[in-house]
Amino acid sequence: MAPLPIMENNMHSFVPDPASTTDLRRALGQFGTGVALITAQTPQGPLGMTANSFSSVSLDPPLVLWSAARASKRHDSFTQGVAFCIHVLSAQQMDVAKHFARQGHDFSPYPWETGPNGAPTLHGCLATFHCDTYAVHAAGDHSIILGQITSAAIQPEESDGLLFKRGSFGRFTPDD
Repeated sequence: MAPLPIMENNMHSFVPDPASTTDLRRALGQFGTGVALITAQTPQGPLGMTANSFSSVSLDPPLVLWSAARASKRHDSFTQGVAFCIHVLSAQQMDVAKHFARQGHDFSPYPWETGPNGAPTLHGCLATFHCDTYAVHAAGDHSIILGQITSAAIQPEESDGLLFKRGSFGRFTPDD
């Protein structure tokens, strides 16, 4: 086995503060994430929001989390709701991610049905997690929303998920 090359340490160091917001966003953008669509049924109708902050938390009980920006007009509907659905988007659903990143009330371009907890459930996603809101925690300019999974579904065939890194969408390419 060949030795690994020695990497130079020419990293740009900074202290996160209001003057270094661009640097912090660039540094955080080095970590690729999956892309999810979060939906809920509200008194005004179905609502959706694209998120890349989705993460598993616990298997017992089955908990997941995601974060909503407090400045978002959709924030309060999600933090005050009792249930939601997380959709893991496929690489072919970039249009869905972009659509719900811009606005959240127009579901007309995409087929959906009401899920077991009342949240809109889009067709064609890699996986869905119907959740009851377990807890909401204020966290700086975001709220962390914990959900307890009450029902889940997964596509039978393996397919590439939609990823987000450095401000762009893409897909994972395995290194065989």
